[in-house]
This record gives sequence, structure tokens and C-alpha cells, in this order.
Amino acid sequence: MIIIKPQVLVPREELDENKLIRLERCARICYKSEDRMGDTFNPRFLQSILSRGHESVIEHEKVTVLFVVDRGISHEIVRHRIGSYSQESTRYCNYSQDKFGREITLIEPFFLQDQERYALWQQACQAAEDCYIKMLDKGCSPQEARSVLPNSLKTELAVTFNMREWRHFFQLRCAVPAHPQMRQVAIPLLLLFQEKFPVLFNDIPFDDSFPEEHYAQIIISDDQFRPEQ
Repeated sequence: MIIIKPQVLVPREELDENKLIRLERCARICYKSEDRMGDTFNPRFLQSILSRGHESVIEHEKVTVLFVVDRGISHEIVRHRIGSYSQESTRYCNYSQDKFGREITLIEPFFLQDQERYALWQQACQAAEDCYIKMLDKGCSPQEARSVLPNSLKTELAVTFNMREWRHFFQLRCAVPAHPQMRQVAIPLLLLFQEKFPVLFNDIPFDDSFPEEHYAQIIISDDQFRPEQ
């Protein structure tokens, strides 16, 4: 079995700051103040609207990212109902095939710092992989054999949220009560959004006690999620 760290891939085109200009243009329709738009984005206008709780105007723009997380975290992400999802399927992916190396890939549980606990986790996952491969070799279909796969199994999940839902996502998933592996991916992604779209996300707090050395890697990619060289 292979053990990897989580990642989030973000296409560069999804970080286009012109999204903010388009949001301002849509919002100004409500006040018929289009004539007050300049050549550049006016952050004060959207700040004023958001401060009054009028967040529907920022639903006009969206961002799509690719999460590489474990199945448990993916189950929490898809709980967000206003979103679109495409996920690696354990019904159709046969991890006994050569293209997967006849092994499963797992997301490292960084919070298991104790060697004995980590060893128990490894043993459980190894047993699951062994049984999964044997079931497939004995004629089970992938959707039947997947019943023994662990929550730590790596999955890839393309997620599209509008800006309002991203705010909701970060408000929930970057807070102290969130699962540590959720904070591991959500906090560094929020920091990127705060850098690129500050007027929309700078007011969102996060667990600043979470150790930065465990932040998931945020990878800027092309529009097909291929990392930039």
C-alpha cells in the first residue's frame, strides 16, 4: 500500500481576479449604479454589501478545485448541498489492476504521532488491502470488494462552489471543532482565497493554532488539474 499526504489542486484560471469585477457589476444592478464603476475593482462596494449580510450577489461567481483527501473527509465535504461533485468511484476503480500497482493508496493520518497507534493503523489498513485484493482475485466485483476498504483510502474529489458557499465551507471547516484532517486542507485553501479574493474571505476566522507543518500542499495547476511546471 502507498501512503501519501493530502493535496488541493487549484487551476490558475479559477483564481482570476476579474471575478471580483464581475461580482461588482452584478451587484450594482440592484442599485442602478453601474455608472459609478471605474476601470478597477472597488472593494468598498462589496464590503458594504457583505457587511449587511447580502451575500446572494456573490453567488454569480464560482471556483472549482480538486481535493485529494481520504474517504472520511470527502464524506464531510459532500455534505455541503449547494455544490457540484465528481469523485473517484470505488464501484468502478479496480485497485488490483496494474495501473494502480495492485495496491491501495491511503492518506496519512498525521494526528497519529504515537508509534504504537500508527502501527495499529498500518496493520488494519494492510489487512484491508490484503482482503480486498483476495476478494477481487476470487471473482468479486470492485463494488463488492470495496466493502472492506478503509476510511483512510485516498480519493480525488472535484468540487465546485459559488463564492457564497465557499464562505460557508470555510466558516465551518476551518474552525477548531472541525476534524483535524479537514482543517489540514481547508485552512491553507482559505489562506489562498484570502490572498486572491480578500474582500470575500478576509473576515473569516480560522484555527490559527493548527500547526503549519501539517498544512496540506496547495498546488496551482492548469485547467485539467495538471500541476504547473
